[in-house]
Amino acid sequence: MSQHNSQYVFNSKEDYNVILDNMSREFEERWNHQTQSPYTNLDNYITRAVLGNGSFGTVMLVREKSGKNYYAAKMMSKEDLVRLKQVAHVHNEKHVLNAARFPFLIYLVDSTKCFDYLYLILPLVNGGELFSYHRRVRKFNEKHARFYAAQVALALEYMHKMHLMYRDLKPENILLDQRGYIKITDFGFTKRVDGRTSTLCGTPEYLAPEIVQLRPYNKSVDWWAFGILVYEFVAGRSPFAIHNRDVILMYSKICICDYKMPSYFTAQLRSLVESLMQVDTSKRKLERRLQRREGSSVVPGRRLVRHSQPGSHRPLPAHHFRRRRSVELRELRVQGSVQVPNKPPSRIVCEFLNVNVSFEIVVFFSVC
Repeated sequence: MSQHNSQYVFNSKEDYNVILDNMSREFEERWNHQTQSPYTNLDNYITRAVLGNGSFGTVMLVREKSGKNYYAAKMMSKEDLVRLKQVAHVHNEKHVLNAARFPFLIYLVDSTKCFDYLYLILPLVNGGELFSYHRRVRKFNEKHARFYAAQVALALEYMHKMHLMYRDLKPENILLDQRGYIKITDFGFTKRVDGRTSTLCGTPEYLAPEIVQLRPYNKSVDWWAFGILVYEFVAGRSPFAIHNRDVILMYSKICICDYKMPSYFTAQLRSLVESLMQVDTSKRKLERRLQRREGSSVVPGRRLVRHSQPGSHRPLPAHHFRRRRSVELRELRVQGSVQVPNKPPSRIVCEFLNVNVSFEIVVFFSVC
């Protein structure tokens, strides 16, 4: 394997486990030797255009003064980051971007700052968002979905090898380069952990049951989200999207894995989705070896409902075209503890999502 301009070129004759081990050593070196961003503003770059505006900053097209390469500069206001309590997110994202190097992940080219702003200089990925492309075509056929899913699986495998938990997988966080390959971006929720953590964060439709139930969880939550992603690629929507107007009901469906499998899914695709979307984490196919060592983090329980879903070309509801926002609750304190055993979605989850919790809803949850 050779490295050129921070991009890896793989040799099919090399053992992939050896490649991952080499990557792990290089990752550790970068992770342990982080440097502060210099106060150089964008003096080394020429701003060409504004590419877009997000919740926490503006992305600009810039060209380096000493060469002809173009980059995307993510500009974030320090005042806004402090006001919105995103300082830790940004530091963590910069840490991960600086250390990670994999063909299907965005990485950090440079970082600078001034008195008012922070700047992350990233590679220019000019193929657009996978989310927008997927919404235009409505559904991928299984061959098309397999092409993207294989790249996502390799990226997750790399991150898990580096002890990184991604926790925010969804089409909105996947970019396409000029050749059509993916680049996973937005590492604000990525966390380096050897065992388990208990922070409630992610995108509601993609949350694993153990996160919703406020249980300590491990990297298997990424494989649950991967199952959701594969389902959405082919079905045109996530398995729990039908309930996204009623977050409480959606969370109760997630906890018992109650979703509808389209009849046009092939046996292989059905098997993959079923093996990933397991409430019992010890049964999640891609984490079986890990879970034998760490044990299951949720009470087993699963119900799957199959039905026929015609593949018609009816327009999708308007809310299916909306970008789904990620959410986070830093401290989980329920009854004086960070862990509440054997509980379905709790009041704290509802309050966190600004949902009014009635007595009837609490009773409904108690019998799920």
